[in-house]
Amino acid sequence: MNAKTTTVARFAAAAAAATALTFACAQAAGAAPATPKADRQPVPCTASNTKVTVTPVSRPLNHLLLTATNTGRTACAAYHAPALRWDADQQAPVTVLRDSKPQAVVTLKPGQSAYAGIMSESPDGSGTHGHPVSGIDVYFTDASDEGSVGGPARPKIPGTYFDDSAWVTYWQSSAEQALSY
Repeated sequence: MNAKTTTVARFAAAAAAATALTFACAQAAGAAPATPKADRQPVPCTASNTKVTVTPVSRPLNHLLLTATNTGRTACAAYHAPALRWDADQQAPVTVLRDSKPQAVVTLKPGQSAYAGIMSESPDGSGTHGHPVSGIDVYFTDASDEGSVGGPARPKIPGTYFDDSAWVTYWQSSAEQALSY
C-alpha cells in the first residue's frame, strides 16, 4: 500500500469509529438518534387536533361539505376517508366513494383544512331507510386504514335527511375537489 491509500484507510476507520462511539453514547444516555426533518411522519389528524364542521351546499344536490381544520401546532395527516356514523345503532360507517381516492395523503400545516364531500341521500329517491339527522360522528382513520385514531368529532348538521345511499369522499385538499363527485 502506498502512503496515500494508508492515510485514506486510517481516516475512514477513524470516521467509522467516531460514528459508532457517538451512536453508542446516545443510546447509553437514553437519547434517540436524530431523525432528519424530512423523514418524520406527520401525526394523524384527530378530533383533538382539528376543528370539524359540516356545511350544507346548494350544489351538487343533497351534498354537504365536511371540513377539518388543523388547530394544532404541528402538521397532521388526514389519512384516507373519514368514517361517518349518524346513529349509535348504525352497524357500519357510511360508504366511502372509492373513485375519490387522491394521489397523496392530505397533510395539513397548522391552520390548513382538508375537505370531504358527503352525499346524504340519492337525488333520484332510490335510497331507503332515511330519516332526519342533526349531528354525525366523524372518526379519523389511521395511516394503515385499519381503524380510527382518537374519539369522534361531533359536528352538528342543520336538519339533514340521510338514507342508506349516503357516501363520503376521501379527504381532499380543496373544497372544489371534494364536491366534484
